[in-house]
Amino acid sequence: MKKIIIIGASKGLGQAAAIWFSKLDYKIALLSRSHLNLEKVRKKCKNSKLHISLEINLLDISTIKKSINRAIKFLNGVDVVLHAAGGGLGLKENLISANDFLKLLNLNILSAVEINRLIIPKMKKGNIIHVGSIASYESVGSVGYNSAKATITAYVKTLGRELSKKNIIMTGILPGGFIAPENAMHRLKKNNKKAFNDFIKNRLPRKKMGNTNEIMPIIEFLASKNAGMMSGCLIPMDGGEGKSYNT
Repeated sequence: MKKIIIIGASKGLGQAAAIWFSKLDYKIALLSRSHLNLEKVRKKCKNSKLHISLEINLLDISTIKKSINRAIKFLNGVDVVLHAAGGGLGLKENLISANDFLKLLNLNILSAVEINRLIIPKMKKGNIIHVGSIASYESVGSVGYNSAKATITAYVKTLGRELSKKNIIMTGILPGGFIAPENAMHRLKKNNKKAFNDFIKNRLPRKKMGNTNEIMPIIEFLASKNAGMMSGCLIPMDGGEGKSYNT
């Protein structure tokens, strides 16, 4: 039985991943800020009693070690880590303060850096997957959010090269707009249906919002032993929403 730690498992892509991997008979440590919401997700998973819900505060790096050590002990080893937490925290100021910028960095990348630092030395082989955004290549979001997501891309591409020498495959995905339980697009659809429809009309060439069933097969592949050639790579998954390319 393979073992996975999912960061940000209480909602969005993390929630979808927990349910998906439980059907693949993984043993799962679900981590997020809300234990109550995590428990709701855990109970939706196949063989729910095999899994554990653990609170973690990604905005306070000093508290992370305790939660991660509990996850490792419960699983008795780690095969896969999925970093699915992230967001903009509603911080959209162009001249963002250093304190607010640090909050975004903590949530989107620095917490993942610390988690990886704690887990990787205990792995003989395995897969680490980061969920970034096409915002790392394009200035479509806020200054702080774009910058934080760009840092994920640089981190994965750089560290992924080094980890490949140790049979650890570090990869990432760069999704565009997609809908998942309580994620940004879910909230936009709920709170501003016109803006949601305008996003589909003006930003998505296929005129259809993405969903987790389109994303999870790629994450499942990146969690497999067959993903070796993907080490240090990040896969854009945006339905043609992005307009940048490398020459």
